[in-house]
Amino acid sequence: MLTCDYDRLGLRHGDLVLDLGCGFGRHAYESARRGADVIALDAGADEVVGVASVFAAMGEAGELTDVRVATVRGDGLRLPFDDATFDRVICSEVLEHLPDDRTAMAELARVLRPGGTMAVTVPRYGPELVNWALSDEYHNVPGGHIRIYRRSQLLGRLRDAGLEVLGTGHAHGLHSPYWWLKCAVGTTNEGHVLVRAYHRLLVRDIVEAPRSTRLADRALSPLIGKSVVVYLRRPVGSAAATPQAHAAAALVSS
Repeated sequence: MLTCDYDRLGLRHGDLVLDLGCGFGRHAYESARRGADVIALDAGADEVVGVASVFAAMGEAGELTDVRVATVRGDGLRLPFDDATFDRVICSEVLEHLPDDRTAMAELARVLRPGGTMAVTVPRYGPELVNWALSDEYHNVPGGHIRIYRRSQLLGRLRDAGLEVLGTGHAHGLHSPYWWLKCAVGTTNEGHVLVRAYHRLLVRDIVEAPRSTRLADRALSPLIGKSVVVYLRRPVGSAAATPQAHAAAALVSS
């Protein structure tokens, strides 16, 4: 279930990609499948171990051809990389969890090379507002969502970090009603008949991608898509790029 559009991101074979807040690796895996060298970073130990295991399995299965991958447990507020290291950066559904999101945005901009591109995704204002109104337990949990971004606020903060906005999009139109339903009946009430039925629909969409659900998601995403995606670029004249040899060496040795 990918949130960012790799064509709009401009990912090319041989790029060096940072997936910050990788979770269990969906964007990291797809980046590697498309021929990029990937560093997947997360603060959670379970997430980092899980992604490393899947990368290993992908390698054994021959899915990773002529690419290098690594996992790093790290802090998004203090990234362990040189300036201008990465060609592409993905930060999906992370910033809404961080009290100091401005510092995280500055770090994202710092490690992106001048001319490089980035995709940042967060929950969309309208659908997220409904979730918060329906359920405190949806967001009021350790490590949960601490803010709802208005589009203008998000774009303004990313621009303040020195990034140029290339465009925006929306994703996961089928997922907003599912979360509204979960918030209405209880976010932990997995046994509810409607929740189970809707979950089966989402699993079928992810695994089989039938034309009917793909068309429905495409139609609903501009209207009620759960995520907003911002595509950005670090201006070419913002700083001198550092050689990527150091970054590649760090990737191999990690």
